[in-house]
Amino acid sequence: MKSFVLTALLAGFAGIASASPSNARYRPAEMPKRRDQALEPRTTVNVPYPEGEVVGVSLLGIESFRGVPFAQPPVGSLRLKPPVRYAENIGIKDTTGIGPSCPQMYLSTGNGELLFQLLGNFINIPLFQTVTGASEDCLTLNVQRPAGTTANSSLPVLFWIFGGGFELGTNAYYDGIDLLLEGIKLDEPFIFVGINYRVSGFGFMGGKEIKADGSSNLGLLDQRMALEWVADNIASFGGDPSKVTIWGESAGSMSVFDQMALYDGNNKYKGKPLFRGGIMNSGSIVPTEPVDGVKAQAVYDQVVSKSGCSGSADTLACLRTVDYTKFLNAVNSVPGIVSYSSIALSYLPRPDGVVLTDSPEVLVKNKKYAAVPMIIGDQEDEGTLFAVLPNNITSTAKIVQYFQDLYFFNATKEQLTAFVNTYPTDISAGSPFRTGIFNELYPGFKRLAAILGDMTFTLARRAFLQISADVNPDVPSWSYLSSYDYLFPFLGTFHASDILQVFYGVLPNYASGSIQKYYINFVATGDPNKGAKVDKVWPQWSADKNIIQIFADKAVIIADNFRAASYDYLYENIGIFHI
Repeated sequence: MKSFVLTALLAGFAGIASASPSNARYRPAEMPKRRDQALEPRTTVNVPYPEGEVVGVSLLGIESFRGVPFAQPPVGSLRLKPPVRYAENIGIKDTTGIGPSCPQMYLSTGNGELLFQLLGNFINIPLFQTVTGASEDCLTLNVQRPAGTTANSSLPVLFWIFGGGFELGTNAYYDGIDLLLEGIKLDEPFIFVGINYRVSGFGFMGGKEIKADGSSNLGLLDQRMALEWVADNIASFGGDPSKVTIWGESAGSMSVFDQMALYDGNNKYKGKPLFRGGIMNSGSIVPTEPVDGVKAQAVYDQVVSKSGCSGSADTLACLRTVDYTKFLNAVNSVPGIVSYSSIALSYLPRPDGVVLTDSPEVLVKNKKYAAVPMIIGDQEDEGTLFAVLPNNITSTAKIVQYFQDLYFFNATKEQLTAFVNTYPTDISAGSPFRTGIFNELYPGFKRLAAILGDMTFTLARRAFLQISADVNPDVPSWSYLSSYDYLFPFLGTFHASDILQVFYGVLPNYASGSIQKYYINFVATGDPNKGAKVDKVWPQWSADKNIIQIFADKAVIIADNFRAASYDYLYENIGIFHI
């Protein structure tokens, strides 16, 4: 059972189930048997900043440039530092292969369960990291475009930010071929950009030492520098830098909001906005304690200790000199997302007073974010994956204690009890929703799954939409609920299962086709209903607070008012839910 659960969890959290750099829609017989110049014609683009020439490959009507560097390697003295632009010419760069991934936190090496701890230690050995393509020298991006695109094409741009709990993930898992071919089919061609950014302790280390050094939220700064690279260079690939839509899933979706909120909402570069719209799949605002708060400091201190830097006069300087594998093991010694701690994340964006000046919900309320048209939604059963491992949380008292111990240090027992009690103990009310008395993995599983999914994703989404509609009523937004991927009975339409449909083209059906069309319309026109003809008009959320619910074979418009008592408590007391 544990091995199955581990496989399911890793697939869901990373969003890479059934993943392959090749697109699932194409059969093996249609793919070339070997990668050589005859089968894969080369294509080149001259880029101005940094100056150089990138050599890509043309396949299946799509030209791909993978592993294009957008910042200097964050190694040595640049480890745990903000990204630094290339100052020199990059020369001729071969981008025909798969670029490197940033160091990954697949499993915690400090996990209390022996199986996970052994696997975590194995995953961190240099051989495994090398095989999986992980390297500190990872600040690269992929650019894909329809064959025949020229520098004069001025195509809109879809900028992808992967998810993975801010602990793992890579652009190597996400090939834009399926989406690009769909755009061509709809006569709405665009350019796809998939980026890497530093994750786990390499990208989201906290602590007062990090804050004092000006080195917090590095993963977000990586994303921002990649957006600036697009502004400088995408025209050379045939893209229009004024028509960029940022899109992410899970931690990537939260990052889309964070890019809106960086520097109090300043999304301009050289006087022009870096993006004009956002698509957010499963994630928005996450109320958080500051980067030098109790939890973040405890994580930093643990990493320092495991790195052997506790006795150093300058612990941060010491961390920058530690051997890569030793540092990786130290970074991964704290609780990870695939653990009992679940989404009580050790690493995530936190307010630092500069990059993120306050907790996300405060920034929205104060209009300190770049309000752009957006699509935002969730899977119906966001919390099921995260409720699998904490399998002794079987009562209200245990849920409250779990939250007090690992999640919300500033909430009282009475406050958390009141919130938890808005969720019935009746099995039929829990998640997976609409499954009656079935799929209760352990006593209390469905109730805990409903709570975790709502407070992190589904009802947090509604709160974000309401706050943003209050302060920016003229900025359009569209929201959805996906209910189409019941691959495992106890998981329902689980977190990240939309990646299977939207990105990889697995199980092509009404859901995948309609969502891709809505998204491509949005990229092209700023409105999911405009462009290619849609089956059902998707109403703006602010009009009547309606959302579109998408099934495998149909879509319906429903009121965004389910679990109203839980939402009301969350909305009215959002300040106590700082993680």
